[in-house]
Amino acid sequence: MDKILEALVSSSHPLTVKRAIVKKVMEAAEKEVTEEQCQALYHLTTRLILLGEDAFQRQVGLQVQEAYARYHRDEFARFFSKEYVLGLLQQGYGSLDRRDPAILDFLHGSLRLLISCPAVLEMAPLLQTEVLRIICERPEPATCAKLATILTDFPQCVPREKAGVLFCQQLVRTFAYFNCPATEERELREYVTQVTRVSVLLQGIWKAEPATLLPSLQEVFAIISSTDPSFEPSIALASLVQHIPLQMITVLIKSLTTDQNVKDASMTQALCRMIDWLSWPLANHVDTWVIALLKGLAAVQKFTILIDVTLLKIEQVFNRLWYPIVRQGALVVLSHMLLSFQHSPEAFHLIVPLISELPKPNEEKIKFVLNQSAWTSQSNSFASGLLKITGKSETGKTGLVNLGNTFKLSNILHVQIPLHISQRHVMSLHLNGSNTLMKKLQLLFAFLAHTQRAAYSPRSFLEVSRPPWFTAGSQQDCSEYLRFLLDRLHEEEKTLSALQVTSSKPEPATTSAETLQAATSQPVADMPSHPAPVAAKGDGRTLVEHMFGGRLSTTIRCLQCHSLSEKEEPFTDLSLAFCPSMSKCHGPNDEHKSSSSVGPCQGAVNGGSESSEGSVKEGAGTRMERPVVEPTLSVPDLVDYFLAPEILENENCYFCERCASLQRAKKVMQVVMAPEYLILTLLRFSYDATCHVRRKILDNVGIPLHMSLPLRQHGISASSSFSTAATSSSSDSPDSGENLAKKLKPSQKEDGMTENRRNSETNDSDSEMLSVPYVLSSVVVHSGMSSESGHYYSYGRNASSTDGYVAHPCPKTLESSSLSESSTATQEEMGSAGNKSMDWFLFNDSRVSFTNFESLQNVTSRFPKDTAYVLIYRKQEVSGQPGNSGPVVNGSRLSGEPPLQKELMDAITKDNKLFLQEQELNARARALQATSASCSFRPNGSDDNEPPGSCGPSGGGGGGGFNTISRLVF
Repeated sequence: MDKILEALVSSSHPLTVKRAIVKKVMEAAEKEVTEEQCQALYHLTTRLILLGEDAFQRQVGLQVQEAYARYHRDEFARFFSKEYVLGLLQQGYGSLDRRDPAILDFLHGSLRLLISCPAVLEMAPLLQTEVLRIICERPEPATCAKLATILTDFPQCVPREKAGVLFCQQLVRTFAYFNCPATEERELREYVTQVTRVSVLLQGIWKAEPATLLPSLQEVFAIISSTDPSFEPSIALASLVQHIPLQMITVLIKSLTTDQNVKDASMTQALCRMIDWLSWPLANHVDTWVIALLKGLAAVQKFTILIDVTLLKIEQVFNRLWYPIVRQGALVVLSHMLLSFQHSPEAFHLIVPLISELPKPNEEKIKFVLNQSAWTSQSNSFASGLLKITGKSETGKTGLVNLGNTFKLSNILHVQIPLHISQRHVMSLHLNGSNTLMKKLQLLFAFLAHTQRAAYSPRSFLEVSRPPWFTAGSQQDCSEYLRFLLDRLHEEEKTLSALQVTSSKPEPATTSAETLQAATSQPVADMPSHPAPVAAKGDGRTLVEHMFGGRLSTTIRCLQCHSLSEKEEPFTDLSLAFCPSMSKCHGPNDEHKSSSSVGPCQGAVNGGSESSEGSVKEGAGTRMERPVVEPTLSVPDLVDYFLAPEILENENCYFCERCASLQRAKKVMQVVMAPEYLILTLLRFSYDATCHVRRKILDNVGIPLHMSLPLRQHGISASSSFSTAATSSSSDSPDSGENLAKKLKPSQKEDGMTENRRNSETNDSDSEMLSVPYVLSSVVVHSGMSSESGHYYSYGRNASSTDGYVAHPCPKTLESSSLSESSTATQEEMGSAGNKSMDWFLFNDSRVSFTNFESLQNVTSRFPKDTAYVLIYRKQEVSGQPGNSGPVVNGSRLSGEPPLQKELMDAITKDNKLFLQEQELNARARALQATSASCSFRPNGSDDNEPPGSCGPSGGGGGGGFNTISRLVF
């Protein structure tokens, strides 16, 4: 029969005749055939299958062999023996090499004919050995795909136990040699199909034998981390990623990032090659693993690797966006790389030229996303306590390192952070090469906005801004520091502006230099190379005057001759004394105050922060023992008390030049120009002349979110409100700098004589006064029992939270309270806005956290030693009047943050790189000791049993706590 079949397939008969005869041969298989005939047919059909000249011969071989094997299975099993299979796999067949895929196809077909025969089980050990040998020879993708098909259909042929682990490792290694020579789409599709088939085999083995998974993945990493320049692993390894369980991310990333044996060069190479995998069209979860590794490296502070990889690969990842099939994964990785690369703009500059105009998202959203994506914000859940770092808080704000006197500096600067108009103007100034205080402030603002550090050390700014009488290690007054800082900035800007004007005249250069050096105490070489800061509105005012400057008019009328003395003074803050008694302080309608226990009223507006003993209603010791009650005194009450008319009599009589003697007089102070930012200092520290001790007034003062300031209309003089004689010179007013004026009640005989006059004056005043609305921006809180020790911390409102509210005009009279009374509904709405969880920040040196307005309002009720000290209110827009939504420079209104100047950007980039290097070195040093060191880690969380600015169980440690000397806060 074999001779007939052999002659038939090689004859020249028509194809239909050949097929008819072949059909007869196949039907003969159902009859009894000798073993010799079967063996001869099996040899012939094998030759036709493997060496057939055309497709017809190969088809005939397959059909005849299948027919006879079905009916004569035992004979076929004896033909397809282990020796025969071994010869095929090791020596090939005829002219066919042993690696030819046709041999594996024949092997697969023959095994399928014996699928239910015991011979397959007997042959399994042999095949397990042979497939491992074949894989170790690094066959081509087509051969591997054929072998994978065999092992998928016959899993009993897959190597087991140790051999199985070795087989998986070698198969992974073989993947690395899967190069794609395809030049056409059809060839590429075939290549991808072959690779996918092999990866599915590995997936099946991993599921059946979980012990093989981790060694396989270790082999993958060993391949992609190789630094051998002569070897570049195939991108086909990406097809394995989709089969790795996502639940193993934490375990694997821990193993990779904490292994001290993995060198930086190897990790960099591995990460770069994983990013290359994004180009593999059918790989799922590659982006998930890439981002997980990026975050893991950030968590253990291996920033050098992240920087190198980002700069090497970000352009390549961006270019993958052009291909829809891989766009989604590439976009996720690109977003993470850009958002996390925050220490320098270098990565952005690589791709910005490739990006067209895109819509700009909300600024707050940008900051929030950047904070969440920063390398220093990544938490390593599997790292030990020694490896964990303290990055920026969830607020994205930067704290300030405590350097001694910086408790004042940090809180003063933190309360200025919400004043984004001032900060924005400072950042827009061109002061390159200048060593002035304004330049140091500009650099500090830039670092606070863009540094990667959780807390920045303002040492250089402190050195130039510290008042000369401030000594390190001792308690100092933050309002005094703020006043000194504003004065320095004001005088410096005036000097630079004057020098700019005089420099255009033909005068010797030494004149200007000497003038500058005398006024600013700065070296001549440090003069700015660019124009000096211009006034914010081009009106000749300095930045300090524009942002914080107001004007206060003081008018004194002699009650004997009715002559007037008026003096107008500038101010940057108002120091508010406490009323003699909370029960007697009801606002300016209580025009006449008792003279028995009178507290001082700030005459020189920028004076000190102490009041006399009379201002203290109770001793500091008994203050702490009283039950917590709602505040009966509010900031508007103190403002009204500050502006209330005073009667000067007895030992405080006024010397009238017209009368040429001491006379009873009436003193009235009025705000004639409201500042953009109103700074209010509460005079909480008093001096007891009897006991010769300083004491703190611990009264709980209510802090409204919105208040109004009474303002005398521009152009109306005080003399128009009185029927007066000639006005005295401004020198007639008493020396307000000594802060000795008191609120006194007139005598009974004067009441009847002046009643009608007083009513007419009040009516005139009503028509002259306006109400300027303000919204709370920042509050500095003092924690402690005395002025000798304690701690400062501050609350600051998000700048964007104060921009949306537009106040409606509200007529203001001297009879009404300073608290805005526009409408109940509006107040409730604004109050709820102030309580948003992300509207307020708590600044406590290096710690910055979210808080709300309710926490600020209740801080003294909860912690009696913690009292509001300095408050900053921001003037609100009034409908129908020009807005204050942005700063005005040279007549143009600015919007958004100005671009960072190159000098500032370079300084920040340099420091950010230094910070990342420091963190990385520290992390590596700690990791070397982590195995032997035991860490007692205390989370830096909040404690409801301690005040927000506390340094321990006893709050700020001021005066009354244990170990007072060691608890002085710097």
